[in-house]
Amino acid sequence: MGKLVGPSTYIQLQKHYHDFKYNNKKSKFAIHLLENHHSIGLIDNIMEILYITRKGCTMEKFYIYKETKSGNQINDKNTVKQNRIFDATVQGETNRLCAHGNQGFW
Repeated sequence: MGKLVGPSTYIQLQKHYHDFKYNNKKSKFAIHLLENHHSIGLIDNIMEILYITRKGCTMEKFYIYKETKSGNQINDKNTVKQNRIFDATVQGETNRLCAHGNQGFW
């Protein structure tokens, strides 16, 4: 998440895979996988495209914020600042999921 899926995304995943395979402690993603006994796979199997957009846009910032608040963000936790609009949006998502029996709303 955060970058368009393209050559740079594939190269970045290859770096994480290398660190995972050789148990290097450089990549936070690889460290997370190793410490939590997760496996790694093909990019199409382990990543999901939420939206295709410009880097740094509001949608990207929202999803980084949301995942950080949920405890799912392993990078840049200290760069996410409190955002009341994002908080209200996340709360609205939670309320809609509960009202629809967790079936989603997208």
